[in-house]
This record gives sequence, structure tokens and C-alpha cells, in this order.
Amino acid sequence: MTQRTIGVVGGSGFYRLPGLEDVREVTVETPFGPPSDAVVAGRLGDTNLLFLPRHGRGHRLTPSQINYRANILALKQLGAQAVISVSACGSMKEEIGIGDIVIADQFFDRTHGRKDSYFDDGVAAHVQFADPVCADLAATLAGAAEELGYKVHRGGVYLCIEGPAFSTRGESRIYRGWGVDVIGMTNIPEAKLAREAELCYATIAIPTDYDCWHDDHADVDVFAVIQALRENVQRAQAIVARAAPRVKVPRTCGCPTALDTALITDPEAIAPATRQRLAPILGRVLEARGA
Repeated sequence: MTQRTIGVVGGSGFYRLPGLEDVREVTVETPFGPPSDAVVAGRLGDTNLLFLPRHGRGHRLTPSQINYRANILALKQLGAQAVISVSACGSMKEEIGIGDIVIADQFFDRTHGRKDSYFDDGVAAHVQFADPVCADLAATLAGAAEELGYKVHRGGVYLCIEGPAFSTRGESRIYRGWGVDVIGMTNIPEAKLAREAELCYATIAIPTDYDCWHDDHADVDVFAVIQALRENVQRAQAIVARAAPRVKVPRTCGCPTALDTALITDPEAIAPATRQRLAPILGRVLEARGA
């Protein structure tokens, strides 16, 4: 039977789970450098959980400084089949309240300059990304949140901006006109890299504010976000604890074979050093092609 191993990428304050057994810290090196911090590994029943603070403990890294490639690859190297992202965000719709649970299923990328692909050094691959979230994992998270009595929004567009500054009022109003549901700074490039790494990926987005578009609420600031984050951590922990043991293994979605139709470079043209660097990502595909 395949061992279930789930990675959890959390924001400030979400570094582990109550009731976790056999807890240990694992320092991971990847071909793309070090991740944001050591991974906290542990066991919940027969499920292995890997917790990685995306900003580093103490929130040392801005969204633009995070080594997203190392973070996702570190979890894959430790055996993760799926990644659950826990993300504070801003609500862009009246009906999405502070503390609601949004299981986003689409992303709109407004970032720039971030390393968002493993394929930038002599290898070209183009993964399908029309549906950027694993539907199976998203449904599992949504079901767990609903069972816990939380107000859940299934689906929604997560707009990812560069930051670290919050939006201007003009930007916030324009974004609302685009029809996005929540706004954040971190889920891209996480989702892109997880797809390239053939990992399932889904987001638990929890609004802490209304950005700066809502006339009846104060504009977002760090102090308000921190207070809301403290309140949200327990919600997120409860959802992960309930959902993680239900993640299907072996996986029957398309995520584990995402590279089967993505690699366009002739394997014979891949330099040995590049092949070695990308072995954790491309190894399965190259082996299947006998290359």
C-alpha cells in the first residue's frame, strides 16, 4: 500500500498540527537551493505530514523573496504526493466574509520576476494549467471544512499580486471589476511548480480583510492581518487534520502524470548536468521514454 504523505505550506503561525506524533525537523537541500526553513515532519495516524513555513519561521521572507522552487521540490523529495496551501488573503466580494473558507480553483497571475518554472536551463516543458488546482484535493478540503461547520466557498479566482505593498485603492476597484474572489501574494508560483512537479495542489484561502475597496471596513494593515491570522490558524489546522487522512493514494487524478504530454525537448538534447539537476522532476518521464 502506498504511504500517504502530504505537504502543508503555511503562512505565519501555522508550523505544525496538534496531536502530531514522531515530530522531527528535517533540513533539506534541493538542486534549486534551500527552502524557506526546515521542514517539520510528523505522523497523524497513518498519514505523514510535512509542514513548511513559506515565509520562514518569524516571517523573515517577503512574498517576492521566497524560493518557491526549493519549497515545492523539498516536499517532493521528502515523498509528498500532494501540497495543501494555507493562505491568508483579502476578500474581493461582499459575500465572502472575514474568516470564511475559500477553496479557490483558479488563479490570476499579476506577479513579475519570480522563478515560476523548473524548466529554464536547456529543457522546455509546457504543462496543462487550464485547471490549476487538483479537483480531488480541493473537494476533500471543502468537504472537511463544511463538516466542521465553517462557511465554505467552493471555487473562486485567487488574484496573486507581487507585493509586498498592498493594493492601491484604484487597483483594488479594478480587480473587483475583473470578478476575482480573493487577493493574495503567494499562491503563484506555488501552483505552477506543483503541477510541474506532478504534485496535487489546492488552497485553503482564509480572508483576513477586504483589501481597500470596502467603504464600511478599514483599509488592510499588518496589525489587522496578524490578529486575523491568529484566529484563522485553528480553523486551518482543523481542516488539514480532517482532510489529510482522506487524500486518495494511489492518486487517480491527472496530477501524477502531468509531464507525460508536457516535455517537448528531445531527451538526447538534455545536457548531463541539466538531467541531474532535474532528476527529481523529470526522472520518471525520462525513464518511461527509455532515455
